[in-house]
Amino acid sequence: MAPLILVFVLLFIVTTLPSLWTKAILTKHRKPHPDIPGTGLQFAEHLVEKLQLDKVTVEETEEGDHYDPVSKTVRISSANAHSNSLTAITTVAHEIGHALQDKEDYPELKQRTALVERAALMQKFAGMALMITPLLIPLAHTPMVALITFAAGFIAMGVPVIIHLSTLPVEFDASFKRALPLLKEGQYLSKKDQKTAKRILFACAMTYVAASLSSLFNLWKWLKALKR
Repeated sequence: MAPLILVFVLLFIVTTLPSLWTKAILTKHRKPHPDIPGTGLQFAEHLVEKLQLDKVTVEETEEGDHYDPVSKTVRISSANAHSNSLTAITTVAHEIGHALQDKEDYPELKQRTALVERAALMQKFAGMALMITPLLIPLAHTPMVALITFAAGFIAMGVPVIIHLSTLPVEFDASFKRALPLLKEGQYLSKKDQKTAKRILFACAMTYVAASLSSLFNLWKWLKALKR
């Protein structure tokens, strides 16, 4: 029992604490910054023009900050769109980093985009298979039913693991190889604020790491349950 409790304690530390820490960091730096002249939305539009991201559009959203490589759209949350905080500016630089990846045909971004599109179809299949499996058991005394159930469960539990792991290099590249150099070379932030921006990006990156570990743990629990 003690090792199991230790596992759950460690899981809490590596999955929950990073999210709480990230939230605290982002909240701390959401206050208006006296040395930043424009809002997040204005900064995004400025970078799109400066970097000649001709096919990219910028829009405000209620769904959270992200870049959509299918529609070539940088979407900025309302909280960051109308703010000139360090959190807003750093977040925008990160999303523009994804747009740069797309422009340069960054392989990992293309692979993740294709994977996410396929995953949606696979998850639908898994959901349908798991729903109809109980109906098939009384009708068919065959290993095929067990195989269908295993495949559906593996897709439901395994696909998130693959997506989270494929997300890590894409997010780290957008943050540390693109967003930070943009902020530094464009002299948009002072050296002190650049250090804060790096801390913000690192905190956000840890949430992706935590999500990956959490999905791996869920897959491990499912596989362990199958052995019983």
